[in-house]
Amino acid sequence: MMTDDKTLSKTMSLWLRHRPDAAGLALDDAGWTDVDAVLAGLARKQIACGRERLLSIVENSDKQRFELSADGTRIRARQGHSVDVELGWPQVAPPEFLYHGTVERFLPAIRTEGLRPMQRHHVHLSPDQETATIVGSRRGEAVILTIRAGTMAAAGHIFFLTDNGVWLTDHVPPDYLIGI
Repeated sequence: MMTDDKTLSKTMSLWLRHRPDAAGLALDDAGWTDVDAVLAGLARKQIACGRERLLSIVENSDKQRFELSADGTRIRARQGHSVDVELGWPQVAPPEFLYHGTVERFLPAIRTEGLRPMQRHHVHLSPDQETATIVGSRRGEAVILTIRAGTMAAAGHIFFLTDNGVWLTDHVPPDYLIGI
Protein backbone atom coordinates (compact mmCIF):
# COMPACT_ATOMS: atom_id res chain seq x y z
CA MET A 1 0.00 0.00 0.00
CA MET A 2 1.38 3.43 -0.95
CA THR A 3 1.34 5.87 1.94
CA ASP A 4 2.20 9.57 1.67
CA ASP A 5 5.29 10.83 3.49
CA LYS A 6 3.32 12.71 6.15
CA THR A 7 1.36 9.58 7.11
CA LEU A 8 4.56 7.51 7.06
CA SER A 9 6.25 10.06 9.35
CA LYS A 10 3.31 9.92 11.76
CA THR A 11 3.40 6.11 11.77
CA MET A 12 7.12 6.16 12.57
CA SER A 13 6.52 8.77 15.29
CA LEU A 14 3.90 6.55 16.90
CA TRP A 15 6.23 3.55 16.89
CA LEU A 16 9.42 5.36 17.95
CA ARG A 17 7.79 7.55 20.62
CA HIS A 18 4.87 5.61 22.05
CA ARG A 19 4.19 2.13 20.65
CA PRO A 20 7.32 0.26 19.52
CA ASP A 21 5.41 -2.95 20.26
CA ALA A 22 2.91 -2.11 17.50
CA ALA A 23 5.70 -2.65 14.97
CA GLY A 24 7.59 -5.37 16.83
CA LEU A 25 10.41 -2.92 17.62
CA ALA A 26 12.75 -2.97 20.60
CA LEU A 27 14.11 0.42 21.66
CA ASP A 28 17.32 0.58 23.68
CA ASP A 29 17.64 2.81 26.75
CA ALA A 30 18.36 5.84 24.53
CA GLY A 31 15.42 5.17 22.19
CA TRP A 32 17.43 3.70 19.28
CA THR A 33 16.31 0.79 17.12
CA ASP A 34 17.61 -0.70 13.87
CA VAL A 35 16.53 0.96 10.62
CA ASP A 36 16.08 -2.56 9.19
CA ALA A 37 13.63 -3.37 12.02
CA VAL A 38 11.56 -0.27 11.17
CA LEU A 39 11.56 -1.23 7.49
CA ALA A 40 10.48 -4.77 8.41
CA GLY A 41 7.67 -3.34 10.60
CA LEU A 42 6.47 -1.20 7.72
CA ALA A 43 6.54 -4.21 5.39
CA ARG A 44 4.49 -6.25 7.88
CA LYS A 45 1.90 -3.44 7.87
CA GLN A 46 2.01 -3.51 4.06
CA ILE A 47 3.33 0.05 3.91
CA ALA A 48 5.64 0.54 0.94
CA CYS A 49 8.89 2.10 2.11
CA GLY A 50 12.47 1.35 1.17
CA ARG A 51 15.66 2.54 2.85
CA GLU A 52 16.06 5.55 0.52
CA ARG A 53 12.53 6.80 1.21
CA LEU A 54 12.95 6.36 4.96
CA LEU A 55 16.24 8.28 4.85
CA SER A 56 14.58 11.02 2.79
CA ILE A 57 11.80 11.37 5.37
CA VAL A 58 14.36 11.66 8.18
CA GLU A 59 16.46 14.23 6.30
CA ASN A 60 13.65 16.32 4.81
CA SER A 61 11.17 16.44 7.68
CA ASP A 62 10.30 20.05 8.50
CA LYS A 63 9.91 19.07 12.15
CA GLN A 64 13.13 17.02 12.29
CA ARG A 65 11.38 14.37 14.40
CA PHE A 66 13.97 11.66 13.83
CA GLU A 67 17.69 11.18 13.83
CA LEU A 68 19.98 8.50 12.48
CA SER A 69 23.09 7.09 14.12
CA ALA A 70 26.41 8.19 12.64
CA ASP A 71 26.65 4.96 10.63
CA GLY A 72 23.02 5.20 9.43
CA THR A 73 21.98 1.81 10.81
CA ARG A 74 19.90 3.01 13.78
CA ILE A 75 17.06 5.50 14.14
CA ARG A 76 15.22 7.20 17.00
CA ALA A 77 12.69 9.93 17.64
CA ARG A 78 14.39 13.08 18.96
CA GLN A 79 11.78 13.85 21.65
CA GLY A 80 8.13 13.43 22.58
CA HIS A 81 8.33 9.93 24.03
CA SER A 82 5.80 8.39 26.36
CA VAL A 83 7.90 5.21 26.65
CA ASP A 84 10.80 5.23 29.08
CA VAL A 85 13.98 6.40 27.32
CA GLU A 86 16.94 8.56 28.29
CA LEU A 87 17.83 10.72 25.31
CA GLY A 88 20.86 12.39 26.88
CA TRP A 89 20.08 15.96 25.85
CA PRO A 90 22.38 18.53 27.44
CA GLN A 91 21.15 20.70 30.29
CA VAL A 92 21.34 24.28 29.01
CA ALA A 93 20.48 27.68 30.43
CA PRO A 94 17.48 28.92 28.42
CA PRO A 95 16.96 32.35 26.91
CA GLU A 96 14.91 34.85 28.91
CA PHE A 97 11.69 33.85 27.11
CA LEU A 98 10.43 30.68 25.44
CA TYR A 99 7.04 30.03 23.84
CA HIS A 100 4.36 27.36 23.82
CA GLY A 101 1.59 26.96 21.26
CA THR A 102 -1.75 25.65 22.48
CA VAL A 103 -5.45 26.24 21.84
CA GLU A 104 -8.15 28.08 23.81
CA ARG A 105 -9.83 24.98 25.24
CA PHE A 106 -6.72 24.07 27.27
CA LEU A 107 -6.29 27.49 28.89
CA PRO A 108 -8.43 26.88 32.01
CA ALA A 109 -6.30 23.88 33.01
CA ILE A 110 -3.07 25.71 32.13
CA ARG A 111 -4.11 28.68 34.32
CA THR A 112 -4.55 26.30 37.24
CA GLU A 113 -1.77 23.72 36.73
CA GLY A 114 0.66 25.41 34.36
CA LEU A 115 2.12 23.42 31.49
CA ARG A 116 2.48 19.70 32.18
CA PRO A 117 4.06 17.02 29.99
CA MET A 118 0.81 15.01 29.86
CA GLN A 119 1.72 11.64 28.23
CA ARG A 120 5.23 12.83 27.33
CA HIS A 121 8.33 13.02 29.49
CA HIS A 122 8.73 16.80 29.15
CA VAL A 123 6.91 20.00 28.28
CA HIS A 124 8.01 21.12 24.80
CA LEU A 125 8.83 24.79 24.32
CA SER A 126 9.73 26.76 21.21
CA PRO A 127 12.50 29.34 20.83
CA ASP A 128 10.27 31.75 18.90
CA GLN A 129 6.62 32.69 18.44
CA GLU A 130 6.55 31.52 14.81
CA THR A 131 7.45 27.94 15.72
CA ALA A 132 5.01 27.95 18.65
CA THR A 133 2.27 29.12 16.27
CA ILE A 134 2.94 26.21 13.92
CA VAL A 135 2.83 23.76 16.85
CA GLY A 136 -0.32 25.25 18.35
CA SER A 137 -2.11 25.36 14.99
CA ARG A 138 -2.14 21.57 14.75
CA ARG A 139 -5.19 21.52 17.04
CA GLY A 140 -6.99 24.67 15.92
CA GLU A 141 -6.41 28.41 16.19
CA ALA A 142 -3.14 28.83 18.07
CA VAL A 143 -2.82 30.69 21.35
CA ILE A 144 0.82 31.52 22.08
CA LEU A 145 2.00 31.50 25.68
CA THR A 146 5.18 33.28 26.73
CA ILE A 147 7.24 31.53 29.40
CA ARG A 148 9.65 33.42 31.68
CA ALA A 149 12.27 30.71 31.14
CA GLY A 150 15.22 32.74 32.45
CA THR A 151 13.39 33.37 35.71
CA MET A 152 12.44 29.69 35.94
CA ALA A 153 16.08 28.65 35.47
CA ALA A 154 17.21 31.14 38.13
CA ALA A 155 14.69 29.49 40.50
CA GLY A 156 16.24 26.06 39.87
CA HIS A 157 14.13 24.65 37.03
CA ILE A 158 16.13 22.55 34.56
CA PHE A 159 15.99 22.94 30.78
CA PHE A 160 17.29 20.69 28.03
CA LEU A 161 17.86 21.58 24.38
CA THR A 162 17.42 19.00 21.62
CA ASP A 163 19.42 18.93 18.39
CA ASN A 164 16.41 20.25 16.48
CA GLY A 165 15.96 23.30 18.72
CA VAL A 166 13.11 22.12 20.97
CA TRP A 167 13.44 23.18 24.60
CA LEU A 168 12.33 20.65 27.24
CA THR A 169 11.47 21.04 30.91
CA ASP A 170 9.53 18.96 33.43
CA HIS A 171 6.78 21.49 34.22
CA VAL A 172 6.02 25.18 33.78
CA PRO A 173 4.16 26.45 36.86
CA PRO A 174 1.46 29.07 36.11
CA ASP A 175 3.49 31.81 37.83
CA TYR A 176 5.99 31.71 34.95
CA LEU A 177 3.38 32.23 32.22
CA ILE A 178 2.90 35.77 30.92
CA GLY A 179 -0.54 37.07 30.01
CA ILE A 180 -2.60 34.03 30.81
